[in-house]
Amino acid sequence: MKKYMRSIGGPLPVETVKKFTYQILQATAYCHAHRVMHRDLKPQNLLIDKDGNVKLADFGLARAFGLPVKTYTHEVVTLWYRAPEILLGCKEYSTPIDIWSIGCIFAEMAQRRALFIGDSEIDQIFKVFQVQGTPNQNYWPEALKYQDFKEGFPKWKGIPMSQHVKNMDEYAVDLLSQ
Repeated sequence: MKKYMRSIGGPLPVETVKKFTYQILQATAYCHAHRVMHRDLKPQNLLIDKDGNVKLADFGLARAFGLPVKTYTHEVVTLWYRAPEILLGCKEYSTPIDIWSIGCIFAEMAQRRALFIGDSEIDQIFKVFQVQGTPNQNYWPEALKYQDFKEGFPKWKGIPMSQHVKNMDEYAVDLLSQ
């Protein structure tokens, strides 16, 4: 996917973004239905065949999951696609980490650049907070309990997603905002 996006030279056409996002969601749903978390979804791990079909690749960090939720390492997923709960030290996570990564890929396909470009774990979580807002008692209170969440973190209110993704229609922005 990364190579394909470079070859296009600009943002992917809207219909292509929709098609690829749908295929990535379908493939990930298949994995999750078979109790597998990919844990490293990123453009470099998505292959596109000659017919324009997306395939998930590189299952080296994939893990089987079940109930109860197991404890996993937080050193998974390439930084720009890593879910905030992992960045905050959560070790008991599940399939939503793959969904977060898909959202990041979705935005990148539409914008031709990654949505959150951090150069360290702390910089990455701050990039997320600047857009989404810093967790508090009203917004994502569970995050306050994660081991790496600090009360002294800067308090960002967040910025509407529509200000960050210019090439998406209102439905795509709404989906990405979820």
